[in-house]
Amino acid sequence: MKTIVITGTRKGIGKEMAKHYLAEGWQVVGCSRGEGSIEHADYQHFSLDVSDEDAVIAMARTIKSSHGKVDALLNNAGIASMNHALLTPASTVNRILQTNVVGTFLFCREMSKLMRRTNNGRIINFTTVAHPLNLEGEAIYAASKAAVESLTRILARELAELKITVNAIGPTPIETDLIRGVPQEKMDALLARQALSRMGEVRDVINAVDFYLREESDFITGQVLYLGGIN
Repeated sequence: MKTIVITGTRKGIGKEMAKHYLAEGWQVVGCSRGEGSIEHADYQHFSLDVSDEDAVIAMARTIKSSHGKVDALLNNAGIASMNHALLTPASTVNRILQTNVVGTFLFCREMSKLMRRTNNGRIINFTTVAHPLNLEGEAIYAASKAAVESLTRILARELAELKITVNAIGPTPIETDLIRGVPQEKMDALLARQALSRMGEVRDVINAVDFYLREESDFITGQVLYLGGIN
């Protein structure tokens, strides 16, 4: 049975992806700052901050003991903050960078060590359309995800010798807590800039993840896929 690690599984996209891969027969290991919200025989949950290096290392050691290896990693955990740059405090900047950049890096580093014996590992990082669209009010969030994209491309080269592919997905807005509170007029303007002007759905994300996870996708690495027709 294959094992997939998904960060940010307490709610939203992460929780839905965890439920999907459990239904597909995977062993799923999830994490969040709070307690887990999934009850399943093949689900294991860790409560931690993804930017806490010691906690991530301890999680990886436990996974090695309980599962032996990791086949795939979905770096879904992330936070955002919508503010004009002149109104954004350093505390917000640090919090976003720690979660989105440091957390993504730590999980890539530690879980790739557990993928070495699979010869077919998959890492999928999450970015955002806020980066290519240069969305006002999301300077630090977009910058953090730009860093994730750069990390994705470089790790794709560094981990290629281990036969681990590293790719990224940039979802359009999806009805989750991440976008709650965004003014409707701002959301409408964003959707109008997509080729397909509708809200994204979790199924759209899962479809893209499934593509990257396929055995036949072992020659695809270092790519960033934006959903909705963004370029």
